Amino acid sequence: MTGTEGFAPSVPPADEVTAPWWDATRRHRLVLQTCPRCVRDGRPGAQHPPRALCVRCGSDDLDWTGTNGLGVVDSCTVVHRPPRPGVTVPYVVARVRLTEGVLLLTRLRGQSPDAWRIDDRVRVAWADLADGRALPVFVPADATAPPAPAPTTAPTTEGG
Repeated sequence: MTGTEGFAPSVPPADEVTAPWWDATRRHRLVLQTCPRCVRDGRPGAQHPPRALCVRCGSDDLDWTGTNGLGVVDSCTVVHRPPRPGVTVPYVVARVRLTEGVLLLTRLRGQSPDAWRIDDRVRVAWADLADGRALPVFVPADATAPPAPAPTTAPTTEGG
C-alpha cells in the first residue's frame, strides 16, 4: 500500500541521526537502530525511534539492520476528530510490537477502524510522502498487498 489517502502528516526533516532511517523508507525498507554492545538473544539490541546514543548503555557505536516488518498490535485507538484540517477521520493510531521486540507508534489500515483488536497480527505497508520518503503503516498480516522487502542491513553514515 502506498499513498497518503487523506493522511497528511507533518514530518520533520532528516538529520544526522535519522537520515539512514529516512533513506531506508525511500526504498520501503523498515530498519532499526542497533547496538552491538547490548546483545540479547544472540542479536544486537534494537531501538526506535533513532537516537544519537543507545538507550540501554549510552554507546554511540550504533548500526542499522532490516526487519521482517511483522508484528502485533500492542495498543490502539480510533481517532474521530481530525487534529487539523485536511486529515480524514476516522483512523487508527497504534503501538505495534515488531517481532524484534521494538515498539513503533503508527497507523493501522486495511480494515474498518472498529475491527482492530489487541494482538492482531500485522505487517508493514507504506504511505508515500511528497518528498520521496515514506511512513510505515501496518495492515493485517494476511492482507493481499505485496509483502515487505526482505530484511537487509542499511548503510551506516558517519557520526551515526
